[in-house]
Amino acid sequence: MSWRSPTSRSPRERIKLDRADSRRHHRSMLLQELFAAGPASRADLARSSGLTRVTVSDLVAELLAEGLVEELGTPSESRVGKPPTMVGLVADAKHVVAIDLSVDDQVAGAVLTLEGEVVLRDARAREGRRGADAVSQVQVRELATELVARSSRPLLGVAVATPGVVTSDGVVLDAPNLGWHDLRLADELTAALALPVYVANDANTAVMGEFVFGSRGDGGLLLLRLSTGLGAGLVLGGALLHGQGGAAGEIGHVQVAPDGPRCGCGRLGCLETYLAVPRLRRELAAGDPEAVLADAGVRLGQALAPVVATLNLGEVVLSGPADLVEPLARVAEQAVRDRVMPVSAEQFVVRTSSLGDDGVLAGATGVVLAGELGVS
Repeated sequence: MSWRSPTSRSPRERIKLDRADSRRHHRSMLLQELFAAGPASRADLARSSGLTRVTVSDLVAELLAEGLVEELGTPSESRVGKPPTMVGLVADAKHVVAIDLSVDDQVAGAVLTLEGEVVLRDARAREGRRGADAVSQVQVRELATELVARSSRPLLGVAVATPGVVTSDGVVLDAPNLGWHDLRLADELTAALALPVYVANDANTAVMGEFVFGSRGDGGLLLLRLSTGLGAGLVLGGALLHGQGGAAGEIGHVQVAPDGPRCGCGRLGCLETYLAVPRLRRELAAGDPEAVLADAGVRLGQALAPVVATLNLGEVVLSGPADLVEPLARVAEQAVRDRVMPVSAEQFVVRTSSLGDDGVLAGATGVVLAGELGVS
């Protein structure tokens, strides 16, 4: 059997593909509207999407048949003429399995609804394991397999949030804290689970969770994830910033002290060496907690100030253990304010994630929604 490239397909084949892509896009438009704005009538969806009423009715019928949406009856307020029937997203129609590898010394996982609500959760101790064993033998695959089996609904997909630089097709290029390099994690888990699997950087996943399910302002959203390492996720203009090579947000490996502690990346004095959760826990146990957190918060503020001034950010969100991120947020906010122009500092805040430490899990749901349904 001969192979033909996409460009060598016949005009009839190309038309079929174009129609399929167009239909998927139109489905995504309706799902995004229902996800963001809540229940709507078919006429409302036609107006907001720009699609014809016939197309909307056809797509809604398809989504009803799949169980992704449901009819909710007519609105309570009276209108002239026949009242419309409202339709809404069924949050519990399908589940998502999420795995979080950013938690200190454990692999955390959960089954969630399409609205990011945790249905059940589980965790495994990492026990210091690194490299391929953490995936193939005890950690991600076994936990994901168990959570898949325990879900009471059909699964839309699986998402794994990991520290490090991750490509768009789920290859972990470099995760020093896990000892992973060029690991095709998405492919391995897809083969094991027979489900769509998405792998993304943990900070990018957390910022997606905050953007989709949490609190967000009108400007850009920068989220820093404090865990075994330190990473940042940035949403600008409603889009997640990936950067060249997918390495946007690797603020943890900015050098802040040339003679500082050695980092997992091999260099000295990276910001991560002062703010990674394991290091902070050791320093807090050995010294003056107030002084340790003050030093770490100031270093964080020093690194953030140029970013805040350059992008004119109104807020920075910290995600991680509450007992650490809450005091760090206060110190870092003042450190940024001391280093930028008054116009940049006037309304600037550093706050903790509105989703708590479940932001990564909720964000993993957003990753699957974006990949499978086009919802973002």
